[in-house]
Amino acid sequence: MSEAKAKVRAPRVNHETKAFWEATAQGKLHVGKCDDCGEHYYYPRALCPFCFSDKTRLALCSGKGEIYSYSVTHGKEPYTIAYVTLEEGPTILTNIVECDFSKLAIGQKVKVVFYDTGEGNAVPMFTAA
Repeated sequence: MSEAKAKVRAPRVNHETKAFWEATAQGKLHVGKCDDCGEHYYYPRALCPFCFSDKTRLALCSGKGEIYSYSVTHGKEPYTIAYVTLEEGPTILTNIVECDFSKLAIGQKVKVVFYDTGEGNAVPMFTAA
């Protein structure tokens, strides 16, 4: 698990997201998977956003994906926000960290890293693969 250089705010956890956030503390990224329609989706939740079935579960991800779109914000400390399309299909909004932002490109391969919040979970972000 990566150590955050700056404090990462802990997410609000509820009964629906608890298992997802507990897995992040172990360095595991999950997406939702619908057992009725077979679709993967992010963020994991009880009802499938495609068919509204409640036959859903968490599915472990490879943690690999590619940059769909990104934006580098320059300021006191530059940061990058991006849409990353996971190998499993869903596209997620995330941060790109621990790499040279000037060398990022759409279609570039990335992999998940986890930033510990200090509250029993970690926030998934991505870095160049």
